[in-house]
Amino acid sequence: MTPDALFMAVDGGGTGCRARLEQADGTILGRGLAGPAATRFGVDASWAAIETAFSNAFAEAGIPDSDARPIQAGIGVAGLSRAGALEALEAKPHPFASVSLASDGVIACLGAHNGGDGGIVIVGTGSCGIARTGGADIKIGGYGFPISDEGSGAYLGLRAIRLAMLAHDGRAEPTALLKEILTHFNRDPRDVVAWMDTATATDYATFAPAVVRHADEGDTAARRLMQDAAAKIDGICRALLDRGAPRLTLIGGLGSVMESWLAPDLRKKLSPPLGDALDGAAILAGRRPLDIQRC
Repeated sequence: MTPDALFMAVDGGGTGCRARLEQADGTILGRGLAGPAATRFGVDASWAAIETAFSNAFAEAGIPDSDARPIQAGIGVAGLSRAGALEALEAKPHPFASVSLASDGVIACLGAHNGGDGGIVIVGTGSCGIARTGGADIKIGGYGFPISDEGSGAYLGLRAIRLAMLAHDGRAEPTALLKEILTHFNRDPRDVVAWMDTATATDYATFAPAVVRHADEGDTAARRLMQDAAAKIDGICRALLDRGAPRLTLIGGLGSVMESWLAPDLRKKLSPPLGDALDGAAILAGRRPLDIQRC
């Protein structure tokens, strides 16, 4: 690898796409942003977001897309496991010397452990456990809401709404959390049903902050919901450790929140991330892991 080698790192997620152009030593030359790039929006839409993001990174760096210098790209894409998605993305024309594709979870794992062995548990709208150890890839959960994604924001929202409906029927104590949810729907079950007919995982996850807030304030229903979600995340964490992950990190919008609800012995086994998903995408592209202290 030459010192002037360039790497384009792309993280294509369900809420947005980020790109970063950097040198072999990790020096960042340009950044770019775009809209959602998950394959559930269609491969063409996914690639359009990826292309916009890396074009914006080129523009910030002052380098035209058609630059003749060899640039290696590493691209993580949410939903890459969908049938035909990988092959379709591999067929897209691009300006790079090489392109390596992986799921957004894989690049997050690479970044969290600076290219070394380890596992991550993603706790956001959804949830998933991913590990790389001894050359093997491991995945726990992450099959999609509502059949999977235990302990996630969507999981919390679904269960909070379900409990609010029980409270409406007089079958559960109407705590402050449940009253807030019922008020959101005008205390009318018909409004809940109409919303449910088109609600996505993201929609359910919008209720997770209320669960967390009320749990911190001592609401009994909210605390039970957080304890239940934490038990699910606990199970994913221990499954990865049992399968040989030497290092484990929680990431995602609810990661730090959920960590405080985990058992003390498990919290002691968690390590902070060494990098982010874009670091992982750069490593996927071929950039060497950076010389940082592992802990």
